[in-house]
Amino acid sequence: MSEILLVEDSQVQRELICNLLRNNGIKVTVAHDGVEALEHIQKFSPDLVVLDIVMPRMNGYEVCRRLKSDPKTKNVPVVMCSSKGEEWDRYWGMRQGADAYIAKPFEPVELIGTIKQLLRG
Repeated sequence: MSEILLVEDSQVQRELICNLLRNNGIKVTVAHDGVEALEHIQKFSPDLVVLDIVMPRMNGYEVCRRLKSDPKTKNVPVVMCSSKGEEWDRYWGMRQGADAYIAKPFEPVELIGTIKQLLRG
């Protein structure tokens, strides 16, 4: 079973996405901000990261940049999932190395389909 790290500071969004992933047979671990996410990734190497952008301590762009510049984590797929839905936000997220960008609010089938496609690699 694949393990995904969900990095989301909003409790409501965290619960919504966790439930969606678990209901689709995906094991989910949670981090509440970017610093916690990086600590977790170094210890547990998830199969994929779902990453919010606007978070305390370290934003998602910085987390993604660090993951993609580290030889140990550069191949871990990153799905940015953010309320920042402008074209510039999407462009900037992809420039940081994100493998996919999904704007909130999203259709559940879009998030699940993107994750499954990236996990198949």
